[in-house]
Amino acid sequence: MEVFELHYAADHPVGRRAHVGVVGSGDLEVLLEPSPDGRAHVLVRTSVDGFGVVWKSVLDRFFARHPRAMHVEINDFGATPGMVTLRLEQALEEAGP
Repeated sequence: MEVFELHYAADHPVGRRAHVGVVGSGDLEVLLEPSPDGRAHVLVRTSVDGFGVVWKSVLDRFFARHPRAMHVEINDFGATPGMVTLRLEQALEEAGP
């Protein structure tokens, strides 16, 4: 199991909390809430070791497109990068403007 954190600059907070996905074989859950300090913070817990570079690349791309102030917890059980992006987009949409 690997756990790591990343931080990003942001422009404005998301509107509310959101929860999408489930932790299960080949999937992940995303928990998202507004960040009180105006930055984006991501905590990743993954069952697959050694993919930190891939995670960073996916998250860098996401926050370059969506520089929102939010605290994100990702609990992963082997999801692909495409699924990670999909769940993040779903959570952001659910969290509103």
